Amino acid sequence: ISKIVEKRPLRVYWGTAPTGAPHIGYFVPMLKLGDFLLAGCEVTVLLADLHACLDALKSTFDLVEARCEYYAALLTEMLKAVDVPVDKLRFVRGTDYQLSKEYTLDAYKLMTTTTVRNARKAGAEVVKTAETIDHAQVAGLVYPLLQALDEHYLDVDAQFGGVDQRKIFTYAEENLPKLVDEETGKKYMKRIHLMNPMVPSLSGGKMSSTVDADPKQAKAKAKPSKIDLMDTPKAVDKIVNSAFCADGQAEGNGLLSFCKFVLFPVKQHRANEPFTIPKQHDDEEELSFTDYQQLHDAFVECKVTPQQLKRGVKLHLNALLDRIRTSPAYPRLQEL
Repeated sequence: ISKIVEKRPLRVYWGTAPTGAPHIGYFVPMLKLGDFLLAGCEVTVLLADLHACLDALKSTFDLVEARCEYYAALLTEMLKAVDVPVDKLRFVRGTDYQLSKEYTLDAYKLMTTTTVRNARKAGAEVVKTAETIDHAQVAGLVYPLLQALDEHYLDVDAQFGGVDQRKIFTYAEENLPKLVDEETGKKYMKRIHLMNPMVPSLSGGKMSSTVDADPKQAKAKAKPSKIDLMDTPKAVDKIVNSAFCADGQAEGNGLLSFCKFVLFPVKQHRANEPFTIPKQHDDEEELSFTDYQQLHDAFVECKVTPQQLKRGVKLHLNALLDRIRTSPAYPRLQEL
């Protein structure tokens, strides 16, 4: 990276498949994309429409058009909500180049050198596949191959994604250099991979855009696992109130993780504003924390109760989402 930035801006891409309603966990990569933009990087957001259909048809080919428009508009408003300039941000749809003759031929070449086992392993944490190979869809096996090719066809230096992408990143590093540019005779370049941590869901496990959207999964769970970016203040309060939050337990606590990776970074960016927890009764004191470790330690030592933590998260999360709710683009987002 240091050698590249000495000569020119670093070119980074982050991809998202428009499979469901974006949730508050998306603020984690958005804040890092903001860091890249503020550092002068050239940032591309790939709206992976074809990938969304390949991943167990989480998005239909008819629906994906509107979802791409929705994602682009909402992600832009998220960046604005955390005070990031978006004038140098570029959105690209996968089907803008993934249906070309050159891309398709390279995909076939990767298919000839990739085993079924390695394809399944690469996409294991990202792509929904059947437990047995007899019922696995071919589309899910192709998904990691195309994501590796995206690095070359987007002409980037680095791909950024969550730690759940690490096996796909490893696949790309090992297999992309097996392809050769027919004009230059040079092997395709191995890219840099950067990763962000995953925020646990509010009911434990990975926060996902499609979990609560699946009627079978939603019916099986008594509590919602995520907060959508378009949820109302009342809905946010209700979901936070029902979130898993054991007294003094930090591990697997989605609310604490969200404080660490989103709320505190946002506040530090805004002149280091404190994270306050308003008092609910006259005999309580208002609590104030200037960094996350203070809040973490106070919670683990039971100086902050789950009820107080939830009160603080509701206050500051709704204040952040209000920046989207009051945006001129909000009516169009609601339509989409």
